[in-house]
Amino acid sequence: MSTPPVREQFLVISALGTDPMELTSSICRASQENRCALVSSRLTRHGEYSALTLQVGGSWDGLARLEAGLPSLAKRQGFTVSVTRSSAMEPRPQALPYVAYISAAFRPDILNELCQFFADHRVELESLTYDTYQAPQTGSTMLNATLTVILPAGTQIGWLRDQFLDFADALNLDALIEPWRPQHQ
Repeated sequence: MSTPPVREQFLVISALGTDPMELTSSICRASQENRCALVSSRLTRHGEYSALTLQVGGSWDGLARLEAGLPSLAKRQGFTVSVTRSSAMEPRPQALPYVAYISAAFRPDILNELCQFFADHRVELESLTYDTYQAPQTGSTMLNATLTVILPAGTQIGWLRDQFLDFADALNLDALIEPWRPQHQ
């Protein structure tokens, strides 16, 4: 009789603090001390605060110890933390990753419109970067957005690309959508 495979378990940790190095270091150290492994991590700065999101994997008891210890660590180090249990993402072998790049004059509704376009076409959002800045030449507020999306199997890529570019033209967005490619270092 064979034993069933052990299902990998994860915690998704979101933390917000003013010192990005200390925030990252203290959570990574706590993970290691509880025999948990870092699976993925993102850190972004927003004004004086940094937002850190991590996925940590490990045994059920290591994850339980980490989960129980994070609130007191956060209190001692002066950051806020939220923890959620998660399972591994289901494989999507027929899905296609694409990246949409958008530049435009700032309007507060653009991100919502972009998300709605992709939701209407059953396209999943994988990651998002959105920044505003002042154009040096004019002083106008501009935005740059990069959305990594997952096209479901069977998507007519040429048709979706045409739909996206028509959508972008209608909103006066400078936009491009292309296959995702790994970043080589």
